Amino acid sequence: MIRRDFLARTLSVAVASLFTRNVFAQHSMHGTHDMSGMSDMEDMPGMSSMHAADSKHAAQAAPKLAPETAIPAGAPLAALRKLPNESKEPGVFRATLVAQPVRRQLMSGHSTALWLYGDAAQGPIVGPLIDVREGDTVEIRFVNHLPQPSTIHWHGLPVPPDQDGNPMNPVAPGATQVYRFTLPPGSAGTYWYHPHPHMMSAEQVFRGLAGPIVVRAADDPIAAFPERHLFFSDLKLASDASIAPNDMMDWMNGREGQFVLVNGARRPRIEVAQDERWRLWNGCNARYLRLSLGGNRIFTQVGTDGGLLDKPRDGLTELLLAPGERAEIIVRAGEQATTAILTAAAYDRRKMTMTEGKSLPADPSKALADVHFAPASPSASRAVPPALRPIAPLLSSTDNAADKAPRKSVVFSEAMDMTAMHRPGATMSLPAGMQFMINGASFDPARIALTSRRGEVEVWSIENRTDMDHPFHLHGTQFQVIGRERGGVAAPERYLAWRDTVNVQPGETVRIATVQRDAGERMFHCHILEHEDLGMMATLKVV
Repeated sequence: MIRRDFLARTLSVAVASLFTRNVFAQHSMHGTHDMSGMSDMEDMPGMSSMHAADSKHAAQAAPKLAPETAIPAGAPLAALRKLPNESKEPGVFRATLVAQPVRRQLMSGHSTALWLYGDAAQGPIVGPLIDVREGDTVEIRFVNHLPQPSTIHWHGLPVPPDQDGNPMNPVAPGATQVYRFTLPPGSAGTYWYHPHPHMMSAEQVFRGLAGPIVVRAADDPIAAFPERHLFFSDLKLASDASIAPNDMMDWMNGREGQFVLVNGARRPRIEVAQDERWRLWNGCNARYLRLSLGGNRIFTQVGTDGGLLDKPRDGLTELLLAPGERAEIIVRAGEQATTAILTAAAYDRRKMTMTEGKSLPADPSKALADVHFAPASPSASRAVPPALRPIAPLLSSTDNAADKAPRKSVVFSEAMDMTAMHRPGATMSLPAGMQFMINGASFDPARIALTSRRGEVEVWSIENRTDMDHPFHLHGTQFQVIGRERGGVAAPERYLAWRDTVNVQPGETVRIATVQRDAGERMFHCHILEHEDLGMMATLKVV
């Protein structure tokens, strides 16, 4: 263990380990449901009532899941729905976005009750693509037809704090909110939107509320490449096609559905007939995507969360996207017909069990899409420019700017109270006994955790004192990763980029340079949404 606090042990741990064995079987095999492992505890004093309570909790929290083949695969990759612009004015994007319950048939013979954005009666279940340009004034009328309060957070976009869908500004069921902002020069990139109401963000996203945003530049150096969009999400369905509730393991580690979807479909078919630019979104609650095209097939990374890199990263065979991260890559068609499987390779993010010092094994790799490469003529090949766009470092390396800049410290920590987690009457809905904290405290909307000055470049240190990976996300601005330190070994970041989400491994400290441009209150948090809901979030006040 690194810093994880187990506040109660003994009998609770014994019960927890047996309970976890059954829940983990669901997470691993997606369909087993066997509480027989509890029988060896029956003769212990007081175990019959605890057995009944834990059996009840397990039955509520871990229903029999549908097999991974229950959703059909192999259809051509669907183009994303597009949010229509209602404005006729140049430079103005005006639209209406409705969040509403929708029933869709994903499994044969069954319908699933989803929560979706826009006109979602047909087409991909991913929220519609918002396609805008730098300099546009954006006005989105959000209508909440959900049974819960909601917001829209414009993940990664530099929007004013009062327009960013913060949890302190909920939109009540049946109410309407108009979000307005202007996209400044230099904001071109790959973004997304999703709800951000406190203690309800995880559920609203895993029920389907998320969608992509593309902000385009007038002088895009790779605009000639055909563009393909791949929005990754996952879905956890019970055998009756209903959306399964979170169980204890989902709350501890973050929810991962057994179905990993690309543009809302399982394992679609992608036909590549020429060199293409792929925009990639990780819209999952907690799933890490270590993306690969298999074997030695290489690709080129050209962009991150906040747009193009300063120069391309050639010769990559894999790319890790933490929850909330985005990337842009160039995929080459090649000189002969070939096939590949777009795969999420195994990545050990050190998911925890309820046994002290133990972690679950890494999930096996998952096939995401089947890619068919048609031969392309050499004349059709496009060159990626050696320089994509200038990115000025926020901190100069020549005058010790990093040492002079104001500093902020963010520390991720956890605490697990096993007794509270298994107390009779405890529920799986935001269960008691789990604490996910920033700087030693769980989120309190009335507390300002940090204060920054508008326009002032700062150095933030994000330290992970837990046993598992946590992706850090900062609202309202992009940042540059300066370097990382782990096990006493410090290293500078390998490339210069604008980002708003960065993974932090156990025992690692990531240093970033950032600057806020607008006064107001901002959020920063872990982007495993269950951890955010359970308190791993805090408020930054910009003055």
